[in-house]
Amino acid sequence: MKISTKGRYGLRIMTDIALNEKDGCVSIKDIANRENLSEKYLEQIINLLSKQGLVQSVRGAKGGYHLSKSAKEITVEEILLATEGSLAPVACAADSDCCENYCDCVTSFIWTKIYDAVIDVVHNISLEDLAERSLKCKCAPPECKPTK
Repeated sequence: MKISTKGRYGLRIMTDIALNEKDGCVSIKDIANRENLSEKYLEQIINLLSKQGLVQSVRGAKGGYHLSKSAKEITVEEILLATEGSLAPVACAADSDCCENYCDCVTSFIWTKIYDAVIDVVHNISLEDLAERSLKCKCAPPECKPTK
Protein backbone atom coordinates (compact mmCIF):
# COMPACT_ATOMS: atom_id res chain seq x y z
CA MET A 1 0.00 0.00 0.00
CA LYS A 2 1.23 3.42 -0.88
CA ILE A 3 -0.24 6.69 0.35
CA SER A 4 -0.59 9.19 -2.51
CA THR A 5 0.22 12.88 -2.42
CA LYS A 6 -3.48 13.54 -1.70
CA GLY A 7 -3.17 11.63 1.57
CA ARG A 8 0.20 13.08 2.50
CA TYR A 9 -0.80 16.64 1.65
CA GLY A 10 -4.15 16.15 3.37
CA LEU A 11 -2.31 15.43 6.60
CA ARG A 12 -0.09 18.49 6.08
CA ILE A 13 -3.09 20.72 5.32
CA MET A 14 -4.98 19.55 8.39
CA THR A 15 -1.91 19.95 10.60
CA ASP A 16 -1.33 23.45 9.25
CA ILE A 17 -4.93 24.43 9.97
CA ALA A 18 -4.74 22.95 13.47
CA LEU A 19 -1.60 24.96 14.18
CA ASN A 20 -2.81 28.24 12.70
CA GLU A 21 -6.57 28.52 13.19
CA LYS A 22 -6.18 30.18 16.59
CA ASP A 23 -5.68 33.42 14.62
CA GLY A 24 -8.91 32.86 12.65
CA CYS A 25 -9.66 31.03 9.43
CA VAL A 26 -6.70 29.73 7.47
CA SER A 27 -6.49 30.51 3.75
CA ILE A 28 -5.38 28.08 1.06
CA LYS A 29 -2.84 30.68 -0.07
CA ASP A 30 -1.24 30.80 3.40
CA ILE A 31 -1.16 27.01 3.66
CA ALA A 32 0.39 26.75 0.19
CA ASN A 33 3.07 29.30 1.12
CA ARG A 34 3.94 27.66 4.44
CA GLU A 35 3.91 24.12 3.04
CA ASN A 36 5.44 25.04 -0.35
CA LEU A 37 2.60 23.35 -2.24
CA SER A 38 0.41 24.24 -5.23
CA GLU A 39 -2.73 26.22 -4.36
CA LYS A 40 -4.70 24.50 -7.13
CA TYR A 41 -3.86 21.03 -5.83
CA LEU A 42 -4.58 22.06 -2.23
CA GLU A 43 -8.03 23.30 -3.32
CA GLN A 44 -8.82 19.83 -4.67
CA ILE A 45 -7.69 18.18 -1.44
CA ILE A 46 -9.45 20.65 0.85
CA ASN A 47 -12.66 19.91 -1.06
CA LEU A 48 -12.30 16.22 -0.19
CA LEU A 49 -11.72 17.10 3.45
CA SER A 50 -14.70 19.46 3.42
CA LYS A 51 -17.01 16.84 1.87
CA GLN A 52 -16.16 14.49 4.75
CA GLY A 53 -16.93 17.19 7.30
CA LEU A 54 -13.39 17.58 8.59
CA VAL A 55 -13.09 21.28 7.72
CA GLN A 56 -15.56 24.09 7.16
CA SER A 57 -15.13 27.04 4.86
CA VAL A 58 -15.91 30.66 5.66
CA ARG A 59 -16.35 33.17 2.83
CA GLY A 60 -15.27 36.74 2.87
CA ALA A 61 -12.21 38.92 3.39
CA LYS A 62 -11.18 37.04 6.53
CA GLY A 63 -12.45 33.74 5.20
CA GLY A 64 -10.69 30.46 4.78
CA TYR A 65 -10.92 27.13 6.54
CA HIS A 66 -11.15 25.91 10.09
CA LEU A 67 -11.49 22.48 11.65
CA SER A 68 -15.06 21.26 12.05
CA LYS A 69 -14.20 19.74 15.44
CA SER A 70 -11.22 19.82 17.76
CA ALA A 71 -7.88 18.44 16.59
CA LYS A 72 -8.09 15.93 19.43
CA GLU A 73 -11.28 14.48 17.91
CA ILE A 74 -9.94 14.08 14.36
CA THR A 75 -7.90 10.98 13.59
CA VAL A 76 -5.31 10.33 10.92
CA GLU A 77 -7.64 7.55 9.79
CA GLU A 78 -10.43 10.04 9.02
CA ILE A 79 -8.08 12.29 7.05
CA LEU A 80 -6.62 9.42 5.03
CA LEU A 81 -10.03 7.91 4.32
CA ALA A 82 -11.23 11.31 3.09
CA THR A 83 -8.28 11.72 0.75
CA GLU A 84 -7.38 8.14 -0.19
CA GLY A 85 -10.61 6.18 0.11
CA SER A 86 -9.91 2.69 1.41
CA LEU A 87 -6.64 1.97 3.19
CA ALA A 88 -6.85 -1.74 2.44
CA PRO A 89 -3.89 -3.24 0.55
CA VAL A 90 -6.40 -5.33 -1.48
CA ALA A 91 -10.18 -5.01 -1.68
CA CYS A 92 -10.95 -8.23 0.20
CA ALA A 93 -9.07 -7.07 3.31
CA ALA A 94 -11.78 -4.48 3.97
CA ASP A 95 -14.67 -6.48 2.51
CA SER A 96 -14.37 -10.27 2.44
CA ASP A 97 -17.71 -10.49 0.60
CA CYS A 98 -16.18 -8.90 -2.50
CA CYS A 99 -14.24 -12.08 -3.30
CA GLU A 100 -15.78 -15.50 -3.78
CA ASN A 101 -12.40 -17.12 -3.04
CA TYR A 102 -11.75 -15.27 0.23
CA CYS A 103 -12.21 -18.30 2.49
CA ASP A 104 -10.08 -20.55 0.28
CA CYS A 105 -7.38 -17.98 -0.46
CA VAL A 106 -4.09 -18.80 1.23
CA THR A 107 -3.04 -15.12 1.28
CA SER A 108 -6.26 -13.49 2.52
CA PHE A 109 -5.11 -13.60 6.15
CA ILE A 110 -1.97 -11.62 5.23
CA TRP A 111 -3.97 -8.79 3.65
CA THR A 112 -6.37 -8.70 6.59
CA LYS A 113 -3.50 -8.55 9.10
CA ILE A 114 -1.82 -5.73 7.17
CA TYR A 115 -5.09 -3.81 6.94
CA ASP A 116 -5.86 -4.31 10.65
CA ALA A 117 -2.38 -3.09 11.60
CA VAL A 118 -2.66 0.02 9.43
CA ILE A 119 -6.11 0.86 10.83
CA ASP A 120 -4.87 0.30 14.38
CA VAL A 121 -2.08 2.84 13.85
CA VAL A 122 -4.00 5.56 12.00
CA HIS A 123 -7.08 5.25 14.22
CA ASN A 124 -5.03 5.94 17.33
CA ILE A 125 -3.17 9.05 16.18
CA SER A 126 -5.08 12.31 16.40
CA LEU A 127 -4.57 15.52 14.50
CA GLU A 128 -3.60 17.04 17.83
CA ASP A 129 -0.79 14.45 18.07
CA LEU A 130 0.43 15.47 14.60
CA ALA A 131 0.30 19.18 15.45
CA GLU A 132 2.28 18.64 18.65
CA ARG A 133 4.84 16.54 16.77
CA SER A 134 5.09 19.21 14.09
CA LEU A 135 5.98 21.83 16.70
CA LYS A 136 8.65 19.55 18.15
CA CYS A 137 10.09 18.72 14.72
CA LYS A 138 10.47 22.39 13.81
CA CYS A 139 12.56 22.88 16.94
CA ALA A 140 14.70 19.77 16.47
CA PRO A 141 18.37 20.15 15.55
CA PRO A 142 19.19 19.14 11.95
CA GLU A 143 20.91 15.93 13.03
CA CYS A 144 17.61 14.68 14.51
CA LYS A 145 15.66 15.07 11.29
CA PRO A 146 15.26 12.11 8.92
CA THR A 147 17.54 12.07 5.91
CA LYS A 148 14.95 10.58 3.51
